[in-house]
Amino acid sequence: MKQTALTTLPEEPVSHNPAIKKKVMLRLGDLPHLTNFSQARFAPGQTAAAHAHSDMCEVFFVEAGKGLIIINDQAYPLLPGVCIAVEADEQHEVQNTGDDELVLTYFGLRVIVQNSSEA
Repeated sequence: MKQTALTTLPEEPVSHNPAIKKKVMLRLGDLPHLTNFSQARFAPGQTAAAHAHSDMCEVFFVEAGKGLIIINDQAYPLLPGVCIAVEADEQHEVQNTGDDELVLTYFGLRVIVQNSSEA
């Protein structure tokens, strides 16, 4: 069992834009296949640059605010209560397009590649 609380966790920079801050509740190694379970806060106008992960899927849940997620050049609205799953190798970028903070809770899952001789 592992317990964490957002109020006691330190802020860390998001790797795709160090100006954006996150709090990591669970890290790689805490649970099988989980790479992270985090909450990020985007100030108005902030963007996490376009990127893709070959070894991980990500799931984003919008807690508050308004924004866009652009996946493979297609834009999708981010509004409170929306959940978006991004597959491995899908290029994605997150933008806060609103006047308030965009709060995303998200996690990554490690992609398990099976050897074709094992399948």
